[in-house]
Amino acid sequence: MTTPAVAVLRRAFPRATITYLIEEPFRRLVEGHPDVDRVIALPERQKVGELAALVRRIRKEGFDAVLDFHGGPRASLIAFFSGAKRKIGYEIKYRRFIYDVKVPRGRPEGPIHSVENHLNLVRALGVEAAEAPPLKLPKAAEEEIRRIDRIWKENHLSGSKVVAVHIGAGNRFRDWGAGNWAALTEMLGREDRVRVLLVGGEDGRKREKEIRAHTGEQPVPLAGRLNLAELGEVLGRVDLFIGPDSGPMHIAAAAGAPIVALFGPTLPAHFAPWRAKAVLVEKRLDCRPCRQRECAHQDFRCILGITVEDVLAAARQLLKTSS
Repeated sequence: MTTPAVAVLRRAFPRATITYLIEEPFRRLVEGHPDVDRVIALPERQKVGELAALVRRIRKEGFDAVLDFHGGPRASLIAFFSGAKRKIGYEIKYRRFIYDVKVPRGRPEGPIHSVENHLNLVRALGVEAAEAPPLKLPKAAEEEIRRIDRIWKENHLSGSKVVAVHIGAGNRFRDWGAGNWAALTEMLGREDRVRVLLVGGEDGRKREKEIRAHTGEQPVPLAGRLNLAELGEVLGRVDLFIGPDSGPMHIAAAAGAPIVALFGPTLPAHFAPWRAKAVLVEKRLDCRPCRQRECAHQDFRCILGITVEDVLAAARQLLKTSS
């Protein structure tokens, strides 16, 4: 969701060198992006010496500005020691002293979407951004595209209405449950010409087996089998994406897929699919949003209160308009 801000930054400074610092697992989300000149990928965990070496490398670059889209402890440290002439970040307790320009992460009058939050960091450089661009991801490489072509051919997906179902969740607070996903997948499989793809991370393979055991192995298993660029290529071809508020949901938005999004503890006002054709399924409860540390009711009613029928009705609505 930082890509609209990066696009505005590129438009404002067409001759600038834009370097994007990102953790290694997510490198393929920005590598080859038309608005990014270089990518520095760092491991999820770094020893102190490795972090110091990275900081020395960044200081040698002599950056004019550092924009901290993340705001986490490591990102803040890198910004602090970067040596950049201007350091811009969010006004976060205990870390606000790090930045030359501090931007509120939110607004008093109500929720603000994450895309707009990131844009506000660019605006802090004096850049005008009246309208936020759509999300934009780099194209998959030729070999990645050929691999997805093979998946389509081997599973006879051409001519079908292809629905990608993200069966994972960022945490238990957003987890709709294997039983719900299995029931939904089975019902979707009965719809005319519908084929279901199961997508998710490596940790989704066990759930994938449970779902396929319940549905007669009809859905195509892709959990843990795609890198992020390949996932983007898949979601650019499907007729519908269904999943919780998650990274894959935003990749689907960037790919232009129609979306059925399940919102449990989070609010669409913060994280709705950006500029996407989407139906948002949620239960309006006083306990939302929450910090996702402990369920106030101990039953995760915000996500588990969403019924299979709720999601199926939303899916039918979007599939009907895509036919």
